[in-house]
Amino acid sequence: MKRLSAPIRHGLDFVKRLARTFAKPMKRDYGHGGMMVHPYRGYGSPKQVFLMGRVFRQARLGRMIPRRGMLRDTADVVRRIARRGHADASVLVRLGDNSITVMTDRDGYFDVHLPLTNGLPTETSWHWAELYVTAENETPVRTTVEVFVPMPATDMLVISDIDDTVMFTGVADKLRMLYRLFVEKPHRRTAFPGAASLYQALHRGADEQAQRPIIYVSRGPWAIYEVLETFFQLNRIPVGPILFLREWGISLRHPWPRRAEDHKRDLIARMLALFEDVPCILIGDSGQHDPEVYTRIVEANPDRIEAIYIRRVDSKPDRERAIQQLREQIRHTRCELVLAPDSTLMAEHAHAKGYISSYGVDAVRRDIADSENNPA
Repeated sequence: MKRLSAPIRHGLDFVKRLARTFAKPMKRDYGHGGMMVHPYRGYGSPKQVFLMGRVFRQARLGRMIPRRGMLRDTADVVRRIARRGHADASVLVRLGDNSITVMTDRDGYFDVHLPLTNGLPTETSWHWAELYVTAENETPVRTTVEVFVPMPATDMLVISDIDDTVMFTGVADKLRMLYRLFVEKPHRRTAFPGAASLYQALHRGADEQAQRPIIYVSRGPWAIYEVLETFFQLNRIPVGPILFLREWGISLRHPWPRRAEDHKRDLIARMLALFEDVPCILIGDSGQHDPEVYTRIVEANPDRIEAIYIRRVDSKPDRERAIQQLREQIRHTRCELVLAPDSTLMAEHAHAKGYISSYGVDAVRRDIADSENNPA
């Protein structure tokens, strides 16, 4: 038998891995179909928590489809594409001694705002919420989801972009991102060198015990939630309370997705209000609108933003001059804007300011040295 060429083998490998990942959520129903619930990680403060998710109905798997293998994965991908949101389903959410019931919208999404009239345990940041979903002519579904509530001593909030800030190529170039994630070695080729260690250091803080909240934002739609979760797990990057993705719903009234910069600005304003007086670090890249958006956030909240870290993804002189002007624009505030060619400069600045430990900055240096000595 003639051996397949390397490009064809890589292409088949890409298709298999991609199918396996997109099929994975569908396997939870063991092929039985029916009503399913997919909650996204929740987040909140000691006063209130927020939780999103989707209820949908999916088709039953045919009897002739095997339990495993490429044919099963392909069938599950087709089922995933064909599934439809379940409108008007009732979602009861319990978190500790707090509860609320909401209804799904016409696309099956639910958005929970739960006031915490009864406090949660303060010795941990992660809590389990219970969901009980009912709908007419459907078997009720029970499931759980994690909710992140920072401990009372939290000293810092970190909000980071994902695309071209944590990973090399974001969802603006979806095919290349998926190829890198599922075909090339993801721990070497998807995340920027030192990024995992930097975010781990920021999460742990100067005393290595902080467990700070890290909130990530992406330009992509909710449909790639599982893909980004896989990316974070493979690259050992601390998982945030939720991956904030953009709503891409298209209608006659709103024929285009929300502008990415509006989405990010509104999100940050919402997080600053939620976490009240907690100082914040913003992380982004020079390729999009992050420096401009973050500068406006600083001007509106001059006493809340400690630092802006911008990863330089190109060397365009005009862009660097524009960012320098933004740095001068906020010089009168407590915030420093750092334009960094790699994770080392960010880590060194964070260590000098007391945001991370010496161990954290050394870990970033080691990871970058390893990536240079062992290129992909």
